[in-house]
Amino acid sequence: MLKLKSYFFIFLAMSLLATYACGEKDPPIEPTPEGQTPYIVEIPTGFPQKVYIPDDNPMTVEGIALGRHLYYDGRMSGKAKEGMPMSCSSCHLQQFSFENGIGKGTGTIGIQTHHVMLPHVNLLWNPGTYLWNGSVPSIEADVLGTITAPDEFASTYEKVEKAIRAVPMYPPMFKAAFGSEEINVNLIAKAIAQFMRTQISSNSKLDRKLRGEYQFTQAEDRGLVLFTTEEGADCFHCHGAPGNPLMTTHLFYNNAKDIEANFDLANDRYSVTGDVRDKGAYKATTLRNIELTGPYMHDGRFTTLDQVIDFYSEGLIYSNYVHPLMHKVFPPYGYGAGLNPQQKADLKAFLLTLTDTTFINNPDLASPF
Repeated sequence: MLKLKSYFFIFLAMSLLATYACGEKDPPIEPTPEGQTPYIVEIPTGFPQKVYIPDDNPMTVEGIALGRHLYYDGRMSGKAKEGMPMSCSSCHLQQFSFENGIGKGTGTIGIQTHHVMLPHVNLLWNPGTYLWNGSVPSIEADVLGTITAPDEFASTYEKVEKAIRAVPMYPPMFKAAFGSEEINVNLIAKAIAQFMRTQISSNSKLDRKLRGEYQFTQAEDRGLVLFTTEEGADCFHCHGAPGNPLMTTHLFYNNAKDIEANFDLANDRYSVTGDVRDKGAYKATTLRNIELTGPYMHDGRFTTLDQVIDFYSEGLIYSNYVHPLMHKVFPPYGYGAGLNPQQKADLKAFLLTLTDTTFINNPDLASPF
């Protein structure tokens, strides 16, 4: 019991230190004539001071405004006139923490994505491992990949550039953001990435507790202890050591979902690194707003948080590639944390404290159209 309490207090101590604008009039834009205005990132209380902003894409007020419009503009697919509008927001909706709420997405030509959608939240702290397998090094690269991916826009750079150039409001917005009315996919990607780095969630019940503004219920407190101890649910190893408000390590784990015969070696972390230790491994995604981002796991196999908790409690599957931090996997059977019904309810109560309603209602992140 002493060890349980010690983890809990360490946690507290460390933590405290497409939509397409079809038929609508484009909104008036007033570019800043003096040039770009630097955007000052406000690091939330308790969050890491180190953020990841490329040297060749500094954040500016004008760049973010442009990126916000492009993020929500169905003309971004370059296929709107063909009856196939699609934008980033087609699969990343604010009410679902910028995830789609249904699992896998479907592109303009009807092909389904291989993995479920990932939420766009706190990507400012992502060190350069995007997607479930970490195969993409930046938001900018992800945007460029989305344009041509068959299961997303299924378009071409030329089509996208032509479509955006044809919108009267965009040349002056590019001039304000980048100093020239030139429009190309690299600048489009940079603008969208700037906006996405403003998608910061930092006002959940947990955040308010750590700021001394909210007191957990007894169930939420018990759930926190379970989350942060090996003797409990043992969640913190993969979703952030005590004091990590990002609720992810940005690392990859085989979390005992499948036997080896069912590994998807063409799309898991092993497909990127070639390291046999990465077979069957996927990113430990952030648990922020986890209430809103189901279905869960890379393939969306679980539709509810209760199913996820049941899996980690008694559904783990042993293989030779299960990550060493998965302490509850006992060969050759698997098993799990063995939580009783009360513990499961308490753990869920804590996970629900990670919901940030301020984030999903922030007007600065909503569609400008």
